[in-house]
Amino acid sequence: MSASRYSFALARSPQQVAAYYQLRQAIFCQEQALFTEDDGDDLDQIAYPIIAIDHQAPPDEQVVGVVRIYETQPRLWYGGRLGVHPDYRRVGRIGKGLIHKAVTTAHGWGCDRFLATVQRQNVRFFRRLHWASLDELVIREHPHHLMAADLAFYPPSAEPRPTLTAPGLQVS
Repeated sequence: MSASRYSFALARSPQQVAAYYQLRQAIFCQEQALFTEDDGDDLDQIAYPIIAIDHQAPPDEQVVGVVRIYETQPRLWYGGRLGVHPDYRRVGRIGKGLIHKAVTTAHGWGCDRFLATVQRQNVRFFRRLHWASLDELVIREHPHHLMAADLAFYPPSAEPRPTLTAPGLQVS
């Protein structure tokens, strides 16, 4: 596996945004049944979608991971809807790469605090990536932890912040 096989980027094209939502729906609605038909919500209006891309996959199957980031108040950012295609969960770098891209991007856009609600089975993984659990929650009848990233381990990226023009669609 070459280091350049995978990349992590803001979803920008209509095709990337559509693939982002398709994978979210497959993971959170079909596989996990956390939602019935659609996992979209009002946060999608202010969220920036981030995708993991497998450059060796067929063009219509290249989006293999997703996460969204959004600012709820000045300098307070959240990550959410982190998901990896089932065929890529053992790769080991997709989830980690998405988290890194999400936090470093928000950090570069002025984030002072980055939080996420994390399903209980993923808490240990996040702790290894320098996150701390702040509270235990139940969301949609499933146990979660509210977690905070240690920004000292996530240097700010130089990713320019695009203007949101539509739900999840950006124009630079």
